[in-house]
Amino acid sequence: MTIKDPRVRHDPQSGRERPAMSGEERIEHARLLYERAVFGGDADALGIAERELDGVEADLALARGRILHARFLEDGTEDPHELALFERAAQLYEQLGDVRGEAEALFWVGTFHQVVRGDNDGAVPALARSYELATRAGDKLTLSYAVRHLGFADMAAGAGDAARERLTESVRLRREIGFAPGVAAGLLALAYLTAGEGHRDDALALVEEAGAVAEDCGAKGVLRWVEEARTQL
Repeated sequence: MTIKDPRVRHDPQSGRERPAMSGEERIEHARLLYERAVFGGDADALGIAERELDGVEADLALARGRILHARFLEDGTEDPHELALFERAAQLYEQLGDVRGEAEALFWVGTFHQVVRGDNDGAVPALARSYELATRAGDKLTLSYAVRHLGFADMAAGAGDAARERLTESVRLRREIGFAPGVAAGLLALAYLTAGEGHRDDALALVEEAGAVAEDCGAKGVLRWVEEARTQL
């Protein structure tokens, strides 16, 4: 029997475990801890309150950074705050001993370098560390993202076999956690790799499989990518 950690809750959309206490709840808890310290004379409460608020800050920095990244994907304009937010989140999670959070934040640090700056060499250390930490935390979702982008770095370096191994691992992990939109996106990445190797029919078959998965789960954004792939391949 699996015993669930009462400090976390399951997010059915992402497959990720999240802290059971929301940001608002943690802020309120910090307020109560302040009162316990000031009026109750419990000095230890202050350290706990600071950790609560560091967790809120880390979550907020990560969330803001993701929004800025989405804006970059929309209009191609780099926001100078994006990297700083991801790095701050990674730093705070490391200080808190939150391995899962640090893995996610480092994935985004690597993605910033790879996607926004086009710097695969700068991206790989953060992505590799993210992969290592996500493995330790058992976070298959972050693991699937980190290995996917390591696969992109392999593609850019002309290491086709390594890229295929990593992209395939990403799809497998996403199937395991039921992350269907991610499965479809992963199949498209494999399709482009396969086309680049000169196997157009196999690539188109992967595109059609991606389209079927995306259609089934209502991933309209991925369906647009499928249409682009059909045209390009």
